[in-house]
Amino acid sequence: MTFHTILPLEIVLDGFGDPNRMRRTVEIRRGGMLLEVEPVGDGLGRVVRLLDCPLDAYLDPSLNPGSLIRMHP
Repeated sequence: MTFHTILPLEIVLDGFGDPNRMRRTVEIRRGGMLLEVEPVGDGLGRVVRLLDCPLDAYLDPSLNPGSLIRMHP
C-alpha cells in the first residue's frame, strides 16, 4: 500500500494494530441499503460508510459519514 501524504508517518500510523482503539461497528440494512454503523447508544448509530446502495445515496446529507441515524426503524 502506498500513502501519499505530507503528514509524518508517526501520525498516520498512530494506533495501528492497537485493538483497544478499534471501533465496534455493525452492518445494518435500511431502505434497501447496507450501511456500516458505529453504535453510540439509545438506539442511535454514527454512519461510518455506505456499503451497498444506489449512487444517489452518496448525495444524501443524512447518510454522510459521521451522521447520526436511528439503528432501528
